[in-house]
Amino acid sequence: MKLLVSALEHSANVHLKSVLKELNCDYELQGIFSEELGNPIVDMQKEAIMGFSDAIKKLPFFLKLAKEMTNLAKDADKILLIDSSGFNLPLAKKIKKKYPNKEIIYYILPQAWAWKRKRVFTLAKNIDKLLSILPFEQKYYPANANIEYVGHPLLDQLKEYKTSLTNEDKNIVFMPGSRRGEISKLMPIFRELSFKLQNKNLILVIPKHLKENTSLYGDTSAFNITYDAKEALKEADFAFICSGTATLEASIIGTPFILVYKAKPLDYFIGSKLIKLNYIGLANIFFEQSGKESMHPELIQEEVTAQNLYNSYISYDKEKFLENSKELREYLKHGSAKSVAKVLCTH
Repeated sequence: MKLLVSALEHSANVHLKSVLKELNCDYELQGIFSEELGNPIVDMQKEAIMGFSDAIKKLPFFLKLAKEMTNLAKDADKILLIDSSGFNLPLAKKIKKKYPNKEIIYYILPQAWAWKRKRVFTLAKNIDKLLSILPFEQKYYPANANIEYVGHPLLDQLKEYKTSLTNEDKNIVFMPGSRRGEISKLMPIFRELSFKLQNKNLILVIPKHLKENTSLYGDTSAFNITYDAKEALKEADFAFICSGTATLEASIIGTPFILVYKAKPLDYFIGSKLIKLNYIGLANIFFEQSGKESMHPELIQEEVTAQNLYNSYISYDKEKFLENSKELREYLKHGSAKSVAKVLCTH
């Protein structure tokens, strides 16, 4: 099977790796993915982009890349698109128009329920199999959409969970994100906050793909550095986490945390006009869909100050968070890698 893959984000490549381990059929990988997994036409993890304005600057690059992917689709048996709707949805339309009989599979669907809900009709029209990782997602799609819940990919990777929490925090984790813009905005605030957390073991998580670029983080003398996010979250008593997949990881593991989000003003303004959500963190969105209170605090834009983070930290209800973490795992049920692999290997 010649499998054409479009996996742009770091998290998409992590989930792709889990799927490839479960494949029980022969395959040849082509397209966009991490160099760790083969020989891609490009590894987008080396082209880290944050927000709308950064993406606009790289538009010619993305147009050329989409054309190359469409040409590769000619000889592919199946096309697997993972997340990144800004690139993958237009790509799907191009491929379906040029090769109507090619089977296109979308794993980790665009959050159309949060952005433009009419987009679900475009997805239903151009995607042959929609593989959802959110239990509530199916209700937003038309009856003719071939959509199924396959489980959540984080449950493929997270196998150990907290069953109790300590009264006194010793290890506090800081995760300022994996993009330059996120890091530059949050690290000064995290450094200031570190002075308020004396006699604690402060741990700074740096993604492995930035191991050779730690200068992005500035002065890290107040922190012990680790490159293993999951192990850090497992050992942590508390965490301050930039919005992203790591917030859901912490929610599943059972590590109390505060979500922080600080974007470029233009990006935040555009996003706030487009997104129809009350929360940023996926765990909070899940709970809202179930008619429940939010699971964890979220501090956004101007709210992200060292004092606000500290105030939220000292007033945190950790026991309630742990109860919600157990409920979240039951809600998500199981991992998704085996289910996705089965779809890919089915003729």
